[in-house]
Amino acid sequence: MDLSPFQADNSLSCRLSSVIPDVCRTEDCCLGIDEAGRGPVLGPMVYGICFCPVSKKEELKGLKVADSKTLTEAERENLFQNLDDAKSYVGWALQILSPNTISTSMLQRTKYNLNALSHDTAIGLVQYALDSGVQLTEVFVDTVGPAEKYEAKLSQLFPGIEVTVRPKADSLFPIVSAASICAKVARDRVVKGWNFAEDLGEVDADYGSGYPNDPKTKAWLLKYLDSVFGYPQFVRFSWSTAQTLMDSKGVAVHWDDDDEEDGEKAAQRKNNRSMLSYFNASAGGNDQTPTHQTHRFFTERRLKSLDTL
Repeated sequence: MDLSPFQADNSLSCRLSSVIPDVCRTEDCCLGIDEAGRGPVLGPMVYGICFCPVSKKEELKGLKVADSKTLTEAERENLFQNLDDAKSYVGWALQILSPNTISTSMLQRTKYNLNALSHDTAIGLVQYALDSGVQLTEVFVDTVGPAEKYEAKLSQLFPGIEVTVRPKADSLFPIVSAASICAKVARDRVVKGWNFAEDLGEVDADYGSGYPNDPKTKAWLLKYLDSVFGYPQFVRFSWSTAQTLMDSKGVAVHWDDDDEEDGEKAAQRKNNRSMLSYFNASAGGNDQTPTHQTHRFFTERRLKSLDTL
């Protein structure tokens, strides 16, 4: 599993896939869908599909795949290797949804919640398999939201394919278990090898499970909270845990379009700081003496203030 396309820019989402087995283009196939990392406040969510010929279901079952949540990391890695070794009849594809993608989707002006994002990602992966020539006749999905509605939605989008949506499908259907393993292995590897774009020095990797109610995760969030610019992109800033900490520990900032009067004056009147105060005063010309050092948020992005357009 080559994660380098995502690691090159982990602020964006990325699709990874195996080679499509030739037999999957000539025989009727089943496909399973599952995800890993839906709940954590840290790291990406990964959607996975796994597919194989219907005639190979028993062979897939013989690989002893199981719900990834019931397995240790070492067991998942071994099972993923077994799936990869069975590439003559097993294929997979992944969609890695970055924390930045998740948060910006959920906080955009037109609401796009996690269920909708999950549905669209799963639909995109099924379409990818079809576009790649996989002869799908059966699709099995671990539900997101009401199973009946989700099943009807997928059946309408993919007529001619028998769609089965069930809660805990990863423990009921081996092909979904296989997808679960692929997704979980990818997420574990991405989180373990996360490349922090921000200049944080040596980052403490002891962040616990990544779930909001984990004390280690909460401590990590507090440690790496910048009082003005929030969190590194490893954090899903749309999660209520992150937002609550920002509200309680962050510096209140006055945006210049929040008030009809001049931004600097309005900020001073409210005993606050204008966003412009974080820019270097010398940005408009080289002959001025800077009043303070520009924050790394701006220097890393090559941003500077302008006095003319």
